Amino acid sequence: MSRIQIRSEISGTVWKIETKPGEAVETDAPLLILESMKMEIPVLAPRNGHVSEIRVSEGESVTEGQVLATFEAA
Repeated sequence: MSRIQIRSEISGTVWKIETKPGEAVETDAPLLILESMKMEIPVLAPRNGHVSEIRVSEGESVTEGQVLATFEAA
């Protein structure tokens, strides 16, 4: 298995966290949702695997390129 860092593609706010560490997810499942300029932007799982770590909390401001979570690909 390979570890993948999930990074923010935008600056914004963590609106909602959809998964928990240890949770198995499928490709394109939403891991969390960011909000920027009143738009909701889902952050999706890159492939089947499980969430290793969530590094942000709801309401937290994030910057482009910031690591949001780590993911173990199956």
